[in-house]
Amino acid sequence: MKLVKLVPAVALGTLLLAGCGQEESVKLETTAQKASYGVGLNIGRQLKQEGAELEADAVIAGIRDSIADAEPKLTQEDIQAAFMSMQEDAERKQKALEDEAAQASVAFLEENAKKDGVTVTESGLQYEVITAVEEGKSPEATDKVRVHYHGTLTSGEVFDSSVERGEPAEFPVNGVIRGWVEALQLMKEGEKWKLTIPAELAYGARSPSPKIPANSALVFEVELVKILD
Repeated sequence: MKLVKLVPAVALGTLLLAGCGQEESVKLETTAQKASYGVGLNIGRQLKQEGAELEADAVIAGIRDSIADAEPKLTQEDIQAAFMSMQEDAERKQKALEDEAAQASVAFLEENAKKDGVTVTESGLQYEVITAVEEGKSPEATDKVRVHYHGTLTSGEVFDSSVERGEPAEFPVNGVIRGWVEALQLMKEGEKWKLTIPAELAYGARSPSPKIPANSALVFEVELVKILD
């Protein structure tokens, strides 16, 4: 959770969200009312995405006091202390999540490597051929490709999937994570592989999104649809 972003987001809300907390009576007829509601939705989505554990009624109270130029119910020191406490709690939770992800990834990779049909490369990449093509060309690092993929954590939780979106993705081979760069150059056009990618060949000790904890091994089903000109 990035508390440094909370203040600007809430400050923006003070401009347009007067009257919040009375959802039953809120009118959404004029352009200003609709835009105000849209801003509220966007702020809420941003805070939710960042994992902020906030109470809506307290947020609304702060907005109202700001708009009315009322005396704040808390000192700036109290507010800053609360932000710091939430930040520390979030960091502890994130560290525990990352440690758990690292341990789970190592155990998963060890077991997966023992399965029939799984090949482990020198780098540690693990792959299994689902659909093989006897004759076909493989892309080079500088080529652009069209692929269909379905990405999950080792728990099976989906974090990204062109299959679910119903539209293949296109990108340069050398523009993705290292595990993909290696695998794509081994695949033939038309093949489908299952990749199990160690964290060090994916995002390592950083988290690219709330859906992917740091130190996570990732599992992909990848279909190399076409090598593009």
